[in-house]
Amino acid sequence: MPYISLKENLPGITGLLEYRLDTALPIRQLTHILLRGESTLTEGERELIATIVSNGNECQFCTAAHTAAANQYLDPVVAEKVKTNLDAAPVSEKMKALLVIARAVGRNGRLVTPELVEKARAEGATDRELHDTVLIAALFSLYNRYVDGLASVTPTDPAFYDRLGHILKDKGYLPSEDRYATL
Repeated sequence: MPYISLKENLPGITGLLEYRLDTALPIRQLTHILLRGESTLTEGERELIATIVSNGNECQFCTAAHTAAANQYLDPVVAEKVKTNLDAAPVSEKMKALLVIARAVGRNGRLVTPELVEKARAEGATDRELHDTVLIAALFSLYNRYVDGLASVTPTDPAFYDRLGHILKDKGYLPSEDRYATL
């Protein structure tokens, strides 16, 4: 049961964003820029960053939502391996290094060491990719704490997250009037 009154048909972050549209808009805009805007990282790779951070923060809603979104772009095995055994995940060494940084940021930004950054650079990560990885990880740490801190509803039906994953792929993160019509 959420700690505040939210629309029952909008679980997780969706209900929280609808609760405060004035704060939701800049959050949505930043998320859209980072996850769907111009980048040398693919949309699927950026969704993996959201997934690994949410999983590390034990936020069930965000983990399931961004796993489903990553699955829209990548083979579903990829997100599962990233969550359970990053070393064996079928992603590039550069992406593994960036995901290690993202996981560190999710716990505490000071856990990002010069060695982690150097490893990512040695694997080809650019300054922009390092920047965006850290910012996405920090943003999803905020989301995880927002969702869990207000005890937002977390559906258990995998079909819900499949529908949400399609919405995130097709519509991105910006608001629209029919955004949740298919939830």
